[in-house]
Amino acid sequence: MARRTRCVPHTDARRRSRPLSERILPHAATPDVAAGVGQPSPPSAQGSLGWASRIAALAPFGVRSFRFQWPADLATAWAFEMETLILGWYMLVETGSVIVLTVFGSLQFLGTLLAPLLGVAGDRIGYRNLLCLMRAAYAVLAAVLMALAFTGTASPVSVFIVALLAGAIRPSDLVMRNVLIGETMPPGLLMRAMGVSRTTMDSARIAGALAGAGLVTTLGMGPAYIAVCAFYLLSLLLTLGVAGGGARVAPGVTARASPLRDLRDGLAYIWSTPVLRAIMVLAFLVNLTVFPLTGALLAHVAKDIYHLDQRGLGWLVASFATGALIGSIALSVRGSTLRPARIMLVCGALWYALTIVFAHAAAPMWGCAILLLVGLAQNLCMVPMSVALLRVVPPALRGRVLGVRMLAVYGYPVGLLAAGPLIERFGFAATATAYCVVGVVFLLVIAVRWRGELWRSDAATNLQ
Repeated sequence: MARRTRCVPHTDARRRSRPLSERILPHAATPDVAAGVGQPSPPSAQGSLGWASRIAALAPFGVRSFRFQWPADLATAWAFEMETLILGWYMLVETGSVIVLTVFGSLQFLGTLLAPLLGVAGDRIGYRNLLCLMRAAYAVLAAVLMALAFTGTASPVSVFIVALLAGAIRPSDLVMRNVLIGETMPPGLLMRAMGVSRTTMDSARIAGALAGAGLVTTLGMGPAYIAVCAFYLLSLLLTLGVAGGGARVAPGVTARASPLRDLRDGLAYIWSTPVLRAIMVLAFLVNLTVFPLTGALLAHVAKDIYHLDQRGLGWLVASFATGALIGSIALSVRGSTLRPARIMLVCGALWYALTIVFAHAAAPMWGCAILLLVGLAQNLCMVPMSVALLRVVPPALRGRVLGVRMLAVYGYPVGLLAAGPLIERFGFAATATAYCVVGVVFLLVIAVRWRGELWRSDAATNLQ
């Protein structure tokens, strides 16, 4: 009797029959396992410092890589804030137009379109290596502006060009920071680490804004840019000590696909994961409707509503950042007891409500006090959002998925450009109120539509 042979399906056919997450990551059974939940600590997390582990807020500093990354991110954030204030005020004074100010502010976020590709590049060459290249580029561009200022050849056009080049890569800096934290931090310290990391941006908005305003007022634009260049160079040197220099390859994958295939896999994973779709929509919403009101438009509020100078603008920015810093510290201490997605939704609604109150504050003193609360609500919304993403995204996809997340920041220049003409026609208070009402309505729609993924206590985004 002839032996019957069993027909074995073609490998590609079998691969297509498997779930999307297993096709992209062959050994990732669930997002939680792939993201490292319940897995051993990464090598860089070993050898924690005793003093750090005894103090909750300082526990992330027990990881050697974080001891380099935090000051590197701090120096970069200080330089960012100093540049934003110096150049924003320069454009407003030189042109006298709030529309030009909004266009300039938008240029700094055009790089969100490149963020997914830079995320793929980070997956391929290593996140630390890519971050070093980016920070070297910041230093070069700042040196160009410093030279223009010292030679007296700076103009709105030249500042626009440099801002466009810097804006092509700056939005991806936050992506690389967050991915590196996810790579090097044990899961139990993730919320605390993200809270501590966020203090770099918050403290920069306080000290960086005040330092930038003080230096440019006292010494001029050229000397102020010496400090900016020094911070960028310091951040580059410190970043060299961060772990995560190797390329990230999915388990079981021996051959590299094309960069576009990598990006397509990341987009497909987001689309097939409801919680990621919900977070992406919410991220775009807040960037479109509320971030512009306390971002670039604060220069308009300071100059045209409160009739303040550069120092007054610095105090407004510092008030907002102080509240955000309080939120970051609170999360670094108590973050492990919170449910990230729930706190994200509640504080998002509070953020909108407080921004409406700020828009109608008539005196600078009240504006500063309310901005402190706005900053607090903002961080209690945005930091848990980042933690929720890191919890559900597999390690080998973090670069490209968080790169796609940065596309949501593109809502910021869109909202900013739309706000310019509306403010000139209806005023800041009316425009801000309309933006926030639209925002909170859609936030409630998101909360109801994806309540299973964002509100249930047993959802992956709410596990403690």
